[in-house]
Amino acid sequence: MTSSFPGGTSLSQLDVYDDAASDGLCGGSPHMHLVSTEAYIVISGEGSLQTIDGAGFRETTLVPGSVVWFTPGTIHRAVNRGGLRVIVLMSNAGLPEAGDAVMTFPSEVVAHAASYAAAASLGDVSDAADERAARAARRRDLAVAGFERLRDAVLDGDRGALEAFRRAALALVRNRSAAWGDLVRQGPLAQAQNSLALASAVAEGSAAHLADARVHDALAASGERNFGMCGRLRTYDVTDRGNS
Repeated sequence: MTSSFPGGTSLSQLDVYDDAASDGLCGGSPHMHLVSTEAYIVISGEGSLQTIDGAGFRETTLVPGSVVWFTPGTIHRAVNRGGLRVIVLMSNAGLPEAGDAVMTFPSEVVAHAASYAAAASLGDVSDAADERAARAARRRDLAVAGFERLRDAVLDGDRGALEAFRRAALALVRNRSAAWGDLVRQGPLAQAQNSLALASAVAEGSAAHLADARVHDALAASGERNFGMCGRLRTYDVTDRGNS
């Protein structure tokens, strides 16, 4: 199935976790994407986005109407200060689900693939929701512990821990990244190439493609919302189902 949804992106609604982590702040599991850019469009509530990147540690306020995005390599943590709900746009639809994310577990966990996998696991999808919620909270607290180490080191002017985390993250995902190029070529690259072809057609005086115009609507996933890294997720299917 193909998708003409803008930019080859994916779409979901996120209710950021509202239970307190080990440091007393409510919110999600800090993590980093290696290839994809992520955007938040805040629709209700209040909170902040804590980030660690090449410029250091930063906290960005989130209120209704806020739009913030972060590029690959930005370690990010969503903090919920009351009813925080956001629409998430993620570049390279399908690629984040293919493993383009590493949580900030302490270095002794991130250094070993088996330890990381055990810490990241939420168990089987058939497990009871309260069991999965408890596992999500435990992995969030572990990621926060590692995040605090990275944040404190960066604030002290020591970038060694951040560089070590980036190397460990690369080692974790490298073996599963072979197919990521195909996802990019089939999604955002294919859309960009199609747009270039249409622009050329118009410049040459052809509007034949307008006959293919259709309206599409996204279907929200049914059933229980997923336990995401940052909160409960309602994903949307944005494959084309043109209404004639």
